[in-house]
Amino acid sequence: MTKTSVHWFRHGLRLHDNPALLESVKDCEKFYAIFIHDGETAGTEVSGYNRMQFLTESLCDLDEQLRAVGGQLFVFKGKPTAVIKMLHAEIGITRLTFEQDCEAIWNKRDNQVRSQCKELGIEIVEKIAHTLWDPFEIIDCNGGQPPLTYEMFVQVSAVLGPPERPVPDVKWDDVIFGEISDELAMKLQLCPHIPTPAELGWNRECDEQSAYIGGETAALAHLQKRLKIEENAFRDCYILPNQVNPDILGEPMSMSAALRFGCLSVRKFYWNIQDIYFELHKEIKPPFHSLTAQLIWREFFYCMSANNEAYNRMKGNPICIDIPWRKDDEHLKAWTEGRTGYPFIDACMRQLRKEGWIHHVCRTAVACFLTRGDLWISWEDGLHVFLKYLIDADWSVCAGNWMWVSSSAFERQLDCSTCICPVNYGKRIEPTGDYIRRYVPELASLPQDYIFEPWLAPKSVQEAYKCIIGQDYPERIVIHAEASKANRKMMESIREKMAVKPPHCCPSNVKETRVFLRLPEACYHNVL
Repeated sequence: MTKTSVHWFRHGLRLHDNPALLESVKDCEKFYAIFIHDGETAGTEVSGYNRMQFLTESLCDLDEQLRAVGGQLFVFKGKPTAVIKMLHAEIGITRLTFEQDCEAIWNKRDNQVRSQCKELGIEIVEKIAHTLWDPFEIIDCNGGQPPLTYEMFVQVSAVLGPPERPVPDVKWDDVIFGEISDELAMKLQLCPHIPTPAELGWNRECDEQSAYIGGETAALAHLQKRLKIEENAFRDCYILPNQVNPDILGEPMSMSAALRFGCLSVRKFYWNIQDIYFELHKEIKPPFHSLTAQLIWREFFYCMSANNEAYNRMKGNPICIDIPWRKDDEHLKAWTEGRTGYPFIDACMRQLRKEGWIHHVCRTAVACFLTRGDLWISWEDGLHVFLKYLIDADWSVCAGNWMWVSSSAFERQLDCSTCICPVNYGKRIEPTGDYIRRYVPELASLPQDYIFEPWLAPKSVQEAYKCIIGQDYPERIVIHAEASKANRKMMESIREKMAVKPPHCCPSNVKETRVFLRLPEACYHNVL
C-alpha cells in the first residue's frame, strides 16, 4: 500500500515549529495538507466577522506558502469523521497527523476521529505544540490534579524542565504532494478555493476593520516588531514592556491573535524572548518565567481547563463560585454596543466590536464593569461577547480571565471588596482622552475637562459643543458609586453564607495579582 500521509490543520496554522507536520512528511509517498470547516474548529461556532476574517487570511497564507513549494491546502466542509472516511476510501490515507488541542471542548471530536482511524487502520500521530508543556503531563506530575495556583503551576513546570525548543522546518524539496482530480474533488465536496467569511455565512455588523492580519507570514513580521520592544526594555533594565507601559492608542503589540490560531509558535516566541534577554544580561538571571509571565498564565489556564468540560460556565464547574447574577438584557446590550454612558468603557467596547481587539487593561475594565463592579451581570454573558468579537479569544484563557475578574474563581487578593473605577481608571491609562475621541466620536468636540465625565458638563457647554447627554450620547445606565457599593455588600453577603468554599484557584500573593492585571504601579490607586 502507498504510504499516504495527511496533516490536518486545526489550530497550529503555520509551517514553522510544527512537529506533527514534520512527522507527517516523513517516509511518505504522498502528502496532503487539509483543513476542515466543520462549524466548530478554531472556535468558528461562536465567532464574529473579524475572527472569521483572521482565520480565512491564515488559511490563504498557508495555501500560498504550500503552493510556493509545489502543494496546496485542501479545504473541506463537513464533519471530520465523514471527510476522513471519504479520504481513506478515495486516496488511501495510511497516516493522519495533527497538533494536540488540549481543551476539553475538543475531546469529543478528537475521540471520534481516533476511534474511526483505529477501525480503518490509519496511524495517528498527535504532537504537542500549541502549549509550552503538555497540560496532562503537568496534571500527572501534580498528583492527578491541576495546580491550584499560578505559583504551584510554576513549581510543577520547573520539575518538568524548560519547554522544548522549536523543531526544524520541513525540507519541502523531499516532499511529494498528492493531487486531487476535478472529478474526485466534486465527489469529496472539496472547496474550489479558500471560502470567504461571506461564503460561510458571516457578514459585517458594524463596519469591522480588524486590528490584525491573519497568517503565519504576518505573524512572523509582527513578531520582529515585538521582539525589538522587548530588547529595548531589556537594554533599559526592565521587563514586560506591554504591562509597564500599556499603549492603547498605538499599534497592538500583543501576539495573542497569532498564538491563538497557532500562526506563531508559542515555543518560538518564548525562546526568542529568553534568548534576547540572556544575550544582553548573561550574568543576571531573572526570576523563573518572569520574562514571559503572560505566556505562563496562558499555560496555567489551559491546564485548568484540560479535564473540565464545564470550565466556561458556572453550572457543574467545580472551581467556580455560583453567584446569583442579575439578568438584564437591556444593560447587557448597552454594554455590548458601547452605550453605557461611561466614555472609557464605551470606547473599549466599540473598539472591540470594530477591530476585534482591545488591550488587556481595557478588557479588565469592561469585565469588572459588567460583573461585580457595576452591572452585576454574569461573566458568562461577557464571555459570549468576547468569544464572538475578540480575534484572540480562546475557550480556556478567555473563560479563565472572566472568572478571575468577576471574583468567580482564581481570586484571593483580587476580591469583591475592590473594583475598577470606570472614570479614574481611564484617566490614568490614557489621560489625553484621545482614545475616547477616536472611538466615541460624538464626544470628540467636548473640552478636556468633560471628556471622561460628560454628565458634568453644564447644559450650555453641551449645547455649544453639540453633544447633549441623553440625546447625542447616552445617560449613565448606573451610577458607579451607588452600584459598586451595593455590589460590594452583595458579594460580602455571599461570601459569609458560603459554608464550604469551592477548591478554586487563587493568587499566591499581591504581586501575582498585579502581574495578572498587567497594570503599571501608577494605576493601582484607581482600583477602588
